[in-house]
Amino acid sequence: MVTVGTDLASSTQAVATARRFDGVYAAVGIHPNDATEATEETLVEIERLAGDPACVAVGETGLDHYRDHTTPQQQDASFRAHIEIAKRTERTLVIHCRDAWDDVLATLAEVGGLERVVMHCFSGDLEVASACAAAGYFTSFAGNVTFKNAAGLREAAAALPAHLLLTETDSPFLTPHPHRGEANDPSFVPLTLRTLAEVRGVAVEELAAAVVANTARAFALPPDVVAGAA
Repeated sequence: MVTVGTDLASSTQAVATARRFDGVYAAVGIHPNDATEATEETLVEIERLAGDPACVAVGETGLDHYRDHTTPQQQDASFRAHIEIAKRTERTLVIHCRDAWDDVLATLAEVGGLERVVMHCFSGDLEVASACAAAGYFTSFAGNVTFKNAAGLREAAAALPAHLLLTETDSPFLTPHPHRGEANDPSFVPLTLRTLAEVRGVAVEELAAAVVANTARAFALPPDVVAGAA
């Protein structure tokens, strides 16, 4: 699994946790809603953490136009700084995007040069999913794909290429049905996987194997990860 930082403290903790446990890896970054914390000094520390062997990704980073905790300008500057860190450290970029798909995709297209991009907790529609797939971005689904009002999200999940599909918790949020309202944790991922398998018309075991292989490619994990998870 990949445990994700959203500020300097949680990023530091993520790396420490990944160092401690086999099969756990870290992602480090400053969430766009905390972009005011993305100072030059903090970003230096994020880059140092990103270079740790236990770290496989930079993020969550991106844009969030749903909340106004930070300005669009602050978010954009932080996003671009994280992109450059991911390039320099050769790490996967993990994107948080809410109500900002046009701007996120335009920035990624403008900057370019990223080997691996993961759209975390995907919330877009079929059109956005198609654009992500065309760019070769991995798309990760959380428990909200199981919600009754998420027909559009399931439509997007059904249409994506199998080799770009991932699952996640977004813990402690977005707990899948029928446990909605409880705190989320990794034990609920099979419920999300089951819904994805249903909408795609494939066996759960088949999709699970694909997701494991996709995760290894998305985060450039060691070759033995797939064998160990089989």
